[in-house]
Amino acid sequence: MTFTALGDESFVSLTTFRRSGEPVSTPVWIARDGDALIVTTPEESGKVKRLRNNGSVELRPCSRRGKVDAGVDPVAAVAEIVTDESISRRMAGTIRDAYGLEYRIVMFVERVLARRQKPRVLLRITPVTERVTPTTS
Repeated sequence: MTFTALGDESFVSLTTFRRSGEPVSTPVWIARDGDALIVTTPEESGKVKRLRNNGSVELRPCSRRGKVDAGVDPVAAVAEIVTDESISRRMAGTIRDAYGLEYRIVMFVERVLARRQKPRVLLRITPVTERVTPTTS
C-alpha cells in the first residue's frame, strides 16, 4: 500500500508512539488534502499528546473497528498538529465532505454525550522522505 492510496481508504490504523517507544494504534477517518493526508481527533486525545512528543506515525488500512489484515506493511509518515485556524477550518470541511452524513451523526452524538462540542484538532500527515547520503569514491 502506498501513502497516496491510503487516502482512498475509509479507515486507517494510525499508530503513534509513547515516550517509551511503545506503539498505540487507533482507527481513524482519513482524507486526502493535496499531497498530504488529514485526520480529525479530539484535542485531548492520547494520540495528540503522543504526537506533541513524537510526530512519527505509521499507517495501515483497517476496518471500522481497527482490524488490520495480516501481512499489511505499515507506511511510515510524519504527523503535525495544525494550529492555523483558517487551514484547520478548510481541512475540517474536507473531512466533513468525505464522510458526509456519517461525520455529522458522529459529531452530533459526541456533542450530546459530552454535553458540549469537544474541541477537535486536525492532523496533517506527510510521507517520510528517504534521505540519500552521497557516497564518495
